[in-house]
Amino acid sequence: MAGYVEVNGVNTWYDERGDGDPLVLLHGALTDSRDFTGSLDALAGRFRLLLPERRGHGHTADVPGPITVEAMAHDTIAFVEKIIGGPVRLAGYSAGAVVALWAAVRRPDLVDRLVLISGAFQPNGMILRPTPGAAPPAALLAAYAEVSPDGAEHFPVVIAKVARSASEDPGLEPGQLNTVRCPVLVVTADDDIVTMEHTLELYRNLRQGQLAIVPGTSHLLLHEKPELCTSLITDFLTADPAPTWMPIRRATPPSAPAAPATAAQPGHHQPEQRNLPPGLSRPAQRALAAAGYTTLDRLAEVSEADLSQLHGVGPQAIEQLRQALAAAGLCHSAKS
Repeated sequence: MAGYVEVNGVNTWYDERGDGDPLVLLHGALTDSRDFTGSLDALAGRFRLLLPERRGHGHTADVPGPITVEAMAHDTIAFVEKIIGGPVRLAGYSAGAVVALWAAVRRPDLVDRLVLISGAFQPNGMILRPTPGAAPPAALLAAYAEVSPDGAEHFPVVIAKVARSASEDPGLEPGQLNTVRCPVLVVTADDDIVTMEHTLELYRNLRQGQLAIVPGTSHLLLHEKPELCTSLITDFLTADPAPTWMPIRRATPPSAPAAPATAAQPGHHQPEQRNLPPGLSRPAQRALAAAGYTTLDRLAEVSEADLSQLHGVGPQAIEQLRQALAAAGLCHSAKS
């Protein structure tokens, strides 16, 4: 089912497919929702897929004024509020990943899980950017002309607006990435137009980041290895995070100093690991596992204030954890 909805004064076209929990897919720059044909559109078998096309893209007409990341992020927020009315899973590709990240920073309460495919949080992380005045590839122009209500002759205007945004938008500061509270999967090609160094900086500044590097692919990884990309993203969106056996990055909560990792030695007693209390909600279980808090002893290293910042850990879960710690003769750290 496809139709239009007005968001922030923009008559926005979107496609809707499937049933289940909502999943919003955001396409790249100068393209449209067909970016996901043959790959993530297969998720309609598990989710209620929503594929909006942003201002000046696809079936959505251009509007007066610039096309900025900030404006498109606010359009996305308004779309989610109007069509879904609550938290969603959000996935973006290329420029769509940038928009998705900005939306999650601006409204972390609206994003339950986030997938960022070949996106950058600052323009200087990109090796290639749109250039105003350059002739677009014939296939790109043909795809635009096929669906745009503005006609092929308007495409240079959109290209100029997108190019200006790519050169002038300030991007996000690394510290702002930490405001995203939900689990985030960062997906990149091993030969992408976003530098690997920038992708690693993005991943390392996320509270609950996971990283997938798709081998043997370029920026068009969704078309080059659609099955692998879809499988990685499906697993992230549907499976509860499980604690790893030998954590390094996730071994230390942000508020606690790192404890030296030592292997068990013969004759040395290893302390019993006291498990988390049963009855915690699944969102709380997922959030705690992703942050590395898998035992009561680990929880005692962190403050309640820090725990409450984890997406999915609400007042009820905090009270359950407080009681379990007290019963074990423990308490939360006073540091925050």
